[in-house]
Amino acid sequence: MGTSERLLSLDIFRGMTVFFMILVNTPGSWEYVYAPLLHAKWDGCTPTDLVFPFFLYIAGVSMAISFGKFAKEGMSSWRKKVWVRGMTIILIGLLLNWFPFYHKNIAELRLFGVLPRIGLALLLAGMIVSFISGRWLWIFTGALLCGYWILLLRGGDLTLEGNLVRKADLALVGEKHMYHGFGIAFDPEGLLSTLPAVCTVLIGFLCGNMIIQNLTMVEKIRGLVMTGFTLVTAGWLWSVAGFPLNKALWSSSYVLFTSGLAILMLALLMWIVDVKKRGSWAYIFKAFGQNPLASFILSMLVVKILLHIKTDETNLYTLIYERGFRPVFGDYPGSFMFALFFVLVVWLVAWWLDKRGIILKV
Repeated sequence: MGTSERLLSLDIFRGMTVFFMILVNTPGSWEYVYAPLLHAKWDGCTPTDLVFPFFLYIAGVSMAISFGKFAKEGMSSWRKKVWVRGMTIILIGLLLNWFPFYHKNIAELRLFGVLPRIGLALLLAGMIVSFISGRWLWIFTGALLCGYWILLLRGGDLTLEGNLVRKADLALVGEKHMYHGFGIAFDPEGLLSTLPAVCTVLIGFLCGNMIIQNLTMVEKIRGLVMTGFTLVTAGWLWSVAGFPLNKALWSSSYVLFTSGLAILMLALLMWIVDVKKRGSWAYIFKAFGQNPLASFILSMLVVKILLHIKTDETNLYTLIYERGFRPVFGDYPGSFMFALFFVLVVWLVAWWLDKRGIILKV
């Protein structure tokens, strides 16, 4: 596989991840959500907890595929691209947090979130790979994960109230700029926990380097499977040893465990799609995979707009579920069908873009 070729299985994997990212974010009602579609309350790992690290892992693989083209032009060109892209995604994330702008005072604007974490993680990882390569990148990634573990143990405990991630964000940005969905000021996309998220991107980059090597597809898949099983096992053992799987803290065990599962998933898709040439079943995912950030941003905008259109009783988002889906399907199935319908609406835009060969890049 050359650096200029697109890997269809990677597009499909990216599209599947965006599909589920939108699905779990848009239930008809948060009171009626099936357990696998919710995040773990603290320690643990549900299927929903795999979505975000899978996206960062895929971004790392894509970074490796594009890195070769820019490396020929010199590292300055690569670093400029990384800086501009990362800062653009961060800015878009901040604007989405603020939207609609009349609704929230900037003094209370949440500074973190999914898009700011993606942008910052890509920026930092992109800079790191311009200085470190090969086995030294594996060593650096392992050292960063171990260092993060030591920091959290030395700086507090691993509880919601006493963890160092929360303490750092409170000291640096203050509670008004933090997420309050846990009942107190704590941001699951906080600044300190972005460091292990960078490691998720770096592991994707290292796997991407394996994929672009001059090997047969079967040899690449074999190498990925071995790496995937190794990381899953290491992550599980680390969680048993005292650093539990925890998405909110983006624990080091969580990085290894979820990255390992992402590697195994990509290897499986490469076997089915790129080796066996059976990819027609995944067309709906391919459309999302071509325009992942645009699809996710669109979904966030539509949700915010529907929530801010007030009716006599509630808002338009809730009204559509209460009047259109709950009476027909019931509480839990109706909430799930609403989410599926919402995904379909966003997909129609992604499909329209795909049919016209339009890829919106940041």
